[in-house]
Amino acid sequence: MSLFDTIIRFLQDGGPFIYIIALVLVIGLAITIERYLFLSSTHNANKRALVQIKSALQKGDVEHIKSVAMQQQAPVLDVLQAGISRMQQVKRREDLEYAMEETVMEYMLQLEKRTPMLATLANIATLLGLLGTIMGLIAAFSAVANADPAEKANLLSASISVAMNTTAFGLITAIPLILFHTNLQSRTAEIVDTLEMAGIKLLNALSYGAARDKKD
Repeated sequence: MSLFDTIIRFLQDGGPFIYIIALVLVIGLAITIERYLFLSSTHNANKRALVQIKSALQKGDVEHIKSVAMQQQAPVLDVLQAGISRMQQVKRREDLEYAMEETVMEYMLQLEKRTPMLATLANIATLLGLLGTIMGLIAAFSAVANADPAEKANLLSASISVAMNTTAFGLITAIPLILFHTNLQSRTAEIVDTLEMAGIKLLNALSYGAARDKKD
């Protein structure tokens, strides 16, 4: 029997709850792929932008940062642009920091979008697996009650085996979804840390430049 036939047999023997769990798995995988592609694209855009503005960040060269921001799109450039734009109105470090933090928070909403659903789907898959097993056992014992005494043991054993398929598939679905959720959270945190780090570097460079100008 091929692997494909084994999977089909497993799904057919699991009862109706198997198909609901399979739907949960498909939704979870779709979310994972979409989020992975989005986070990877964002990470790469930030990486390219940071390479171009590395020296400008160290020197506090806002004009170069603005020039790069006009040429390409990246969240890190938008964060820095928010602080640079605020410089035209205020000069305090705190005000610039608040402006950049606001943009970081706006991007966090985009970065974290739909990721928490994976943890919820994992819990749903586990609970559906348990519920399917319980319903299967209830049906099994009801069927055995009216069966021939000589066949009860074999019938009960076969029914329990089928019912346990639902729990197994629930766990098979939940465990990868939890791992995907953890991985996406780590990627999101890495991107947010990059945005905050770039903002702090710019603020430090500007503060150092302002202090140096006062001495001169």
